[in-house]
Order: sequence, then C-alpha cells, then structure tokens
Amino acid sequence: MAFALWSVLIGLLLILLALGASVLARLPLSTAMLYLVVGLAVSPLGLAWSDFGPLTHTTLLERLTEVVVLVSLFSAGLKLGHGIGDRRWLLPLRLASVSMLVTVGCITFAGWALLGLPIGAAVLLGGVLAPTDPVLASDVQVHTPGDRDQLRFALTGEGGLNDGTAFPFVMLGLGLLGLHDLGAFGWRWFAIDLVWAVGAGIGIGAALGVATGRLVLYLRREHKEAVGLDDFVALGLIALAYGVALLLHAYGFLAVFAAGVALRNLVQRQSGSAEASRRAVEQAAAVPDRRVADTMAVDPQHAPAYMAHAVLSFNEQLERIGEVAVVVTIGALLWAVPWEHASWWFVPLLLVVIRQLSVAAGLAGSGTARTRRVLIGWFGIRGIGSLYYLMYAVNHGLPTELADRLVALALSTVVASVLVHGVSVTPLMAAYERRAAARQ
Repeated sequence: MAFALWSVLIGLLLILLALGASVLARLPLSTAMLYLVVGLAVSPLGLAWSDFGPLTHTTLLERLTEVVVLVSLFSAGLKLGHGIGDRRWLLPLRLASVSMLVTVGCITFAGWALLGLPIGAAVLLGGVLAPTDPVLASDVQVHTPGDRDQLRFALTGEGGLNDGTAFPFVMLGLGLLGLHDLGAFGWRWFAIDLVWAVGAGIGIGAALGVATGRLVLYLRREHKEAVGLDDFVALGLIALAYGVALLLHAYGFLAVFAAGVALRNLVQRQSGSAEASRRAVEQAAAVPDRRVADTMAVDPQHAPAYMAHAVLSFNEQLERIGEVAVVVTIGALLWAVPWEHASWWFVPLLLVVIRQLSVAAGLAGSGTARTRRVLIGWFGIRGIGSLYYLMYAVNHGLPTELADRLVALALSTVVASVLVHGVSVTPLMAAYERRAAARQ
C-alpha cells in the first residue's frame, strides 16, 4: 500500500510539473521550492509516510546525492561551448580558486571564532558549504552551448569546477579531526589530496571525454556504426570517468565535469560551422522521424553536433528527475534536524556577506561590470553538493555531536538558499536579460 501511495504522489507531481512548467517559469517560484513542500508533506510533520532522519540513512543519502551531482556536472560541462583558450573561462577559474579560498577561510573563521567549533570541524564546514550547486542553479546557467552570456557562463563554470575544488578542504577538515591521514607537516594532503587529485581529475576526465567522442564519431562517420543509444554514451562516460578517477585517487567530480567540457570542445573543433550545425541538428530533432535522426548521426558535418545534442538532452532529463528525488528527500529530512544547533545569523552571513566578499576578491581586476558582479555574488546557490559532502564526512567517522551541529548549519543554509534564490531568480534574471537586450 505504501508503494502504491508513493507511486500516486510521484506521478501526480511529475505530471503537474510538466503541465505547469511554462507558468512556473513566469512566477517568482522555483520547482525546488515545490519539491521541499512535498518532502515536508510526506514527513512526520505531514502524512508521516517517511520517518528517516539525516543521520539514519547516511550511506543512501551519500550515494543518491553523489549520482545526481555527477549527472549535473556532466551536463554543465556539455553546455560550455567555448574552448579552454576563450577568455570567458577566466571568470569561473577565478571563482573556483580565489573565491573558493576566501569563502572557506571566512567560514572557517566564523565556525571557530563565532560558533565555537574545533578548527577541524570549522574547516570541514567551510569545505561543505563553499561550493555552489550545479543542480539547483539551472535557472541561472547557460541554456544552450551557443549562449555567450558572461554571467551565465561564469556561474555554470563555477558550479562545475568548485564541486571538485572544495574536496581538498573537506579532506583537510577530516584530517585535522583525526579522520584522514594528512602526512607529516601536511605533505600528503598537499601532494595527494590537493595537487595530484585536482590535476589528475581534470586530466583523466578530459582524456576520456576526447577518446570516447573520437571513437563514437569515427565509427559513425567512417563505418555508419554505433548509431543510437546516445544515453548509454552519456551514462558510460560519466561512470568511466568517475570510476577511473577514484581508482587513481583523483577527484571524480572534476573528472566528470572535464569529460563534459572535453566532449563539447571536440564537437566544436570537428564541426565545420559549429553554430550552424547545432541549429540544423535541433531542427532535425524536432521532427519525430528516426530516419532523419539516423542520417544526421552519421553525416560527416553534423555527426558531432548530433551526438552532443542527444547526450545533453538525455542528461538534462535525468538531471531533472534526480533533482526531484533529492530535494523531496531534503524536505522529508527536515523534521529530524536538530535545529537547536542552527545559528540562523550564520545563513545571511554566508549567503550575503561572505559570498559577495569572496566574489569581489575573485573578480578583482577582471573588468567585470558591477551589475554582473553583484548578480554573480547573489546567485551563490547552495544545495545538493553540500549535502553530499556532509554525508561523506559523516560516513568517514564524524562524531555524532559534531555531525548534529554541521547537519543543522548545512541544511538551514540549503533550505534558505532554495527559498530566497527561488523567489528572486525569475525577476532578477528577467531584469538582467531586459537590460542586456537594451544594450544590444
């Protein structure tokens, strides 16, 4: 009976969202806000269909959030249709490095000096809450690979990169708590957890993305084979890049993002006219004729754009399903959060003060317009990635007392981010786009 009720609820939710998507796009609401309400409704605060808490099914929560973040990172990489040499990459690289360091440092200080956390737990809190979320930030990300908007490109690239660059600080925090080997004077953390894991993650993902793309395109162009099942190509590349990176002690999140970027970059290089080819493929995809699709898939000129379009379309659908599952789960967890450990002044400190300070430091001297810089600072959305890092730390032996405090701080930040950013994203982005159109 319980399974039947869950089936009815999920079916109604998905159908209602499909029917009302165009209406929601015009309202100051996000789908994540609705998912949170549904999660609360099925918790003991409502229908009591679910009664698990944030520390009772930590392995399941870690794996669920891990998979959803991986799918979202690969999609983000596929959307970034500019080569690595393009100057647009300077902004996300600055945000994922300088801004990340400033954010972790400020959160660490606040956690140690103002919240009374041990230094290791304060660093861990910084690693958990510093990365912006690639899943819940879809409304402010690049919509298509041809989107040349600097704001959207910066936020998409930052969300893809900093989910990996936050990992060294999570490991440092665990090490300072005695839960991870840092080596004498921190040499192992610096050499392995920072330099090797970051560099190897990017290299492994880029190499596998290029190799897989070249193989598929070769078989299609030269032999008219390997046509169809592009969803398997997407899932296979995500799993392959992530698995190889983990086996070599590199960061899998960075590997998956780099694989998406490399695949898109390969498509750009191998398409004679990338933008014209992309438009031709999108027009063909709108026609439900399998023969047209198969012809486009093996066409020497359009095969790269067709592959990228098919893979990205499948990934975006999978990402939306994953978002539903995780955000409903977050809502269902809220009844059991030890809210007495939440310091609500910490949320605006992070989302407004620390975020704007870190963005200002990261973009100093970049020539970024003030309006764009303020919007980048505001849309530092926290979400599913933070929940993953938190569950990762708990499953690596984080003491229960510290886990309770960090759960309360992290989930209060995530819920507040879902609400305030969900309300503000539609009017702010609409005003930004009107202003951009007027300038053009």
